[in-house]
Amino acid sequence: MATTAMTAALNRAGRPGRQRKVWLLLLCLIAVTAGAAWWSQHRKATVDAGASHIEWVTPVFRNVTSNVNATGTVKLKIGAEVRVGAQLSGIVQRLNVTVGSHVKQGDIIAEIDSRPVKAKIDQALSQLAQAEVSAVKADRDFERSRKLFEAGLIPEQQFEDSKAALNAANASVTATQSGVTTAQVDLAYVNIRAPISGTVASIATQQGETVAASFATPTFVTIIQEAALEVIAMVDEADIGNVRRGDKIEFTTETYPDHEFHGSVTRIAPVATVISGVVNYEVAISIERDIALLRPDMTANVNIRTSEHRALMLPSKCVHKDGGQDFIYVHRPGDYGVKRIVSVANRLANETEIVRGLSADEKVALETGGTTK
Repeated sequence: MATTAMTAALNRAGRPGRQRKVWLLLLCLIAVTAGAAWWSQHRKATVDAGASHIEWVTPVFRNVTSNVNATGTVKLKIGAEVRVGAQLSGIVQRLNVTVGSHVKQGDIIAEIDSRPVKAKIDQALSQLAQAEVSAVKADRDFERSRKLFEAGLIPEQQFEDSKAALNAANASVTATQSGVTTAQVDLAYVNIRAPISGTVASIATQQGETVAASFATPTFVTIIQEAALEVIAMVDEADIGNVRRGDKIEFTTETYPDHEFHGSVTRIAPVATVISGVVNYEVAISIERDIALLRPDMTANVNIRTSEHRALMLPSKCVHKDGGQDFIYVHRPGDYGVKRIVSVANRLANETEIVRGLSADEKVALETGGTTK
């Protein structure tokens, strides 16, 4: 009886220890299971995150141009600026243009007071009339002398004198006729006309002023011919060997930085221009359109297309550099990519030309934030 009671007591005393062990084993099992689940999910998320940052792209063929950049200035072509002057002296009675006026060939720019010229014409006409009267009288005298000489009534000397008087009278008529013609020509110079179509750039003589036409013709206005602009670019000696006549160009100006003008190379200076020790060659460029937007002496940023070829292009982010070598990651089934050394040429803003080490049907890794193996 006593033994049985002692055993029951011992059993009751040992039961809490076994319960603690059971609880500890359960807690360890739960912790291991949770850790394994976390590790599995973390690894899967890491793999998925790495894979989401790799994009496989295929290279493409594009037409790539080789360019020469230079700075230039918009200039007037030779002969595009004409200074219009006066052939006559006199008072400027009317000035019909202002700076910036557009004129057509033949338009009257200014008028000089015509009264002195008209007075000269009237005087010349009067002298012509007198000369013609004298010529008529001399002709009659000659005819009378001829008849008398033939009849033997006057000596030969008198007949010769009448003939000379007739010749002198006719010469006087011719001279006065020339004077009339000259005065009439001067009258045409009273109206000063535009020799070309263009824009008035400057005015040197104002209405009411007196001009004196002598050896140097006084300038009234300066006219710039429309659409007679070109760009003169200064190309460095290192680049001039690649520039040819006919090369296409694009350029922008400081005034219109977002507007692209087009043209072509028309001539290349045979002699260099040295500025501060730098050797440059002047390249003249014709302008194809939108000339009305341009003005002389505008600064132009010129891009000359010297050559064009077909090239295999990749996004520049696909190309990496290590120890002076360029390399890419080429797709291989079952892997993120295989590292391969390539040769590159032109590097544009967002693309790079691959000249060796890649074919057009291969895929290349484009990193967008992850890493490659």
